Amino acid sequence: MSLRPTLDFLLYDWLDAGSLNQRERFADHSRETFDAVLDTCERIAREKYAPHNRTVDIQEPHFDGEKVILPQATHDAHKAYVESGMMSAAQDYDIGGMQLPYTLQAAASSFFAMASVSIGSNMLTSGNANLLLVHGTDMQKDVFAKNEFSGRWAGTMCLSEPQAGSSLSDVATRAVPDGADFQDDPLGPRYRLTGNKMWISSGDHELTENIVHIVLAKIPDANGKLVPGTRGISLFIVPKKMVDTDGQLTGERNDVALAGLNHKLGWRGTTNTLLNFGEGKFPVGGKAGAVGYLVGEVGKGLHCMFHMMNEARIGVGTAATMLGMAGYYASLDYAKARPQGRLVKKPEPGAGSAVVKDSASPQVRIIEHADVRRMLLAQKSYCEGALALELYCAKLVDEQKTGDAQSADDARLLLEVLTPIAKSWPSEWCLEANSLAIQIHGGYGYTRDFPVEQYWRDNRLNMIHEGTHGIQAADLLGRKVLMEGGRGLTLLAARINDTIERAAAVPSLAPHAKSLGAALVRIGSATQAAWSTGDPADALANAVPYMQAFGHTVLAWLWLDVAQRALAVDEAKSMPATAGRTGAATYFFNYELPKIGAWLNVVENRDLTCATLAEEAF
Repeated sequence: MSLRPTLDFLLYDWLDAGSLNQRERFADHSRETFDAVLDTCERIAREKYAPHNRTVDIQEPHFDGEKVILPQATHDAHKAYVESGMMSAAQDYDIGGMQLPYTLQAAASSFFAMASVSIGSNMLTSGNANLLLVHGTDMQKDVFAKNEFSGRWAGTMCLSEPQAGSSLSDVATRAVPDGADFQDDPLGPRYRLTGNKMWISSGDHELTENIVHIVLAKIPDANGKLVPGTRGISLFIVPKKMVDTDGQLTGERNDVALAGLNHKLGWRGTTNTLLNFGEGKFPVGGKAGAVGYLVGEVGKGLHCMFHMMNEARIGVGTAATMLGMAGYYASLDYAKARPQGRLVKKPEPGAGSAVVKDSASPQVRIIEHADVRRMLLAQKSYCEGALALELYCAKLVDEQKTGDAQSADDARLLLEVLTPIAKSWPSEWCLEANSLAIQIHGGYGYTRDFPVEQYWRDNRLNMIHEGTHGIQAADLLGRKVLMEGGRGLTLLAARINDTIERAAAVPSLAPHAKSLGAALVRIGSATQAAWSTGDPADALANAVPYMQAFGHTVLAWLWLDVAQRALAVDEAKSMPATAGRTGAATYFFNYELPKIGAWLNVVENRDLTCATLAEEAF
């Protein structure tokens, strides 16, 4: 099956992305240029990525003692991606970009994620460069960001450490001024870093001539002690190879050494590394310590890094979505072709109520069995709903950048609230879609003869990286729904209510509109109940169930909005695609939205079963 019809409907019929060219920033573009970009990316993904998805899973990266070796297919795919211009598609013309809407870039990127998520994980390079555009100096933008956007260099994000994991307040990597004149380096205040970083995606490879590491580290105080907590964290550019102010390599390695490759369950085509900074293996100027250039202000590193982390979280959500979609398409094709079993038939009069099958009749294709259709509908509702979520968030990015002052501020706040959902919901439920895809394949799905087992393995990472499920939940309930007096939650509720009002006028959707209204009220009351004692421990004990209910409510809203639009576009209500969209919406409202009751019960009651059970009882 092709992703394109679904993408076109969501982009053009639902989000009206074609009208973005009426804005000054995108005035050089048209529906034709948007389509040409999608065509090009779909072709590259089909030719350079998809055929090699299994290859990069089997031929894992390995270190030969001098460099990391990747399959030639990875080099070819990366070269094709860079030459397409997609690395900087949404950037300004003056830095080599195409000034495409981010909505289009996100849509185009979905082809690569579905074809092979681990061949070309370029989101960190893009996020790294975007961070520098916001927080870097003019020189840092020219030397580092522009070379990343061009594809000449790659970028990473170095946060976690072996002893700290997601607890960034416990970062122990140190950065000390590099000599008396450290403030005078044209690339930024120059420091020497020592420490270890873990779980660094694309931390070492030969795909590009240089790698730009963005590193969190602490600057010791006058007594040589590190400031506790996150207040002492600063941010540094640490290139793998030293460069001059013209962006040329000097021929000297920085003191950054590969300590090991992590061997993963999935995403095996992307290197994942442990890096040692400043161990003295590659002394710069005869001196140990990795050279790093300060980004932004001292002690404001986490504030700067969140710019990259938020973009990466939406990228993770998109990757999870497209892996789910790949599994859905594979299991749909299998279900249409695989004959197995026979349908039950109504018993003859007087034969009793026993299940009767005609064993002499031909086997039916498994898609004719109701339970297989249930699993297919679940996948469709999860994956197409998640794609709508990610594209909606991408449209908010464009609104924040190009809308009027009020619209831009509303988009900013809506993104704050929705980003934890955009990352967490697809990573949980599109993973479930992959599990259902295996189930539809039966025993074959558990073998490497079919691709669905790899999709599940690849997708299992997405609940972990760029902030685990628990971290996203604490961010949502502990910060995002409360910030600015709850204005973000109020804005979101207003948009949901607008959809409810429109859908209530459509007879086939009116029951769903009523259910969504009740769910929205329940989310509001649960939010208040969670915080009614004012004790964060009470509220956050059930942050994940809260996030699950919140996410399901958001997805129900999006499905109702998509279904209403599908019926409006297809006035005759005769297109199979319309039946598919309204059917998936109905499935979600009948089978999924009712789940929020169980989740919100423990939130509203501030149930402390999990928090208070004695350790020895486990």
